[in-house]
Amino acid sequence: MTRQVGQVPVSSPDQLAAEIPNGAKIAVPPDYSGVAMALTRAMIRRGLRDLHVVCVPVSGLQVDMLAGAGCIGTVETSAITLGEYGTAYRFQAALKAKQFRMMDATCPAVHAAIQAAGKGLPFMPLRGLLGTDLLKNRPDWQVIDNPFEAGKDPIVLLPAIKPDFAVFHAPFADRNGNVFIGRRRELVAMAHASTASLVTVEEIRDVDLLASEETAAGTLTAAYIGGIAEAPRGAWPIKLWDIYDYDEAHLKLYGEMARTPEGFARYCDQFVQDQKAAE
Repeated sequence: MTRQVGQVPVSSPDQLAAEIPNGAKIAVPPDYSGVAMALTRAMIRRGLRDLHVVCVPVSGLQVDMLAGAGCIGTVETSAITLGEYGTAYRFQAALKAKQFRMMDATCPAVHAAIQAAGKGLPFMPLRGLLGTDLLKNRPDWQVIDNPFEAGKDPIVLLPAIKPDFAVFHAPFADRNGNVFIGRRRELVAMAHASTASLVTVEEIRDVDLLASEETAAGTLTAAYIGGIAEAPRGAWPIKLWDIYDYDEAHLKLYGEMARTPEGFARYCDQFVQDQKAAE
């Protein structure tokens, strides 16, 4: 059942996933900024296809699972890695099989293009890409001469990245639909660039986050929120800031099972389709 928090609808991860159409462009954060894993599993259960996933600026388990489940049509990122927990086998296999389009980027490039959309700009200039091979593989990036210099002064123009949805997990929201994100400023950039944000939270508190200077500075206002779902431990098995840590045993298990398509399928049967196993 859906209810309201201020003007923001509150639902379940599966109901939030139902708001995302096939082919949507979604922005997702790195592991240290609140990954909406409960919503990711709901997206896989729904069978979403052809998603354009923008990693701001990197991702790991979330994109590996979406790739393994066949949900992705495009990945725009500077890296996909499970770090010490193993290789992103499903992402690599899908990439080698050309199951999605890969748009290689750098961390500054992704941030700059996201910031352009948030500012309402059509593009953002960035100089650090000059001389790299990335320019050969990104025809959407254009090199021009700085119009404010008389001589040759090349600079790269990056088209703004305008996601349909920013998708992330946060510790809590208030009774008005404002979401506490602390010092995770990439979440602000994602929300400002996107048409709406779909957010899962640990809990909804009967407070007003904007009423206090101590919390207002770390709060994303409800104006940017398109929907909220209460999902305790909604980032599991990824960490959520200083609230809970990585589930190392589970991530190692995933790394072992996801080595093969058959193992990944068994993992999804146990931990994605069976919702209670992921609680």
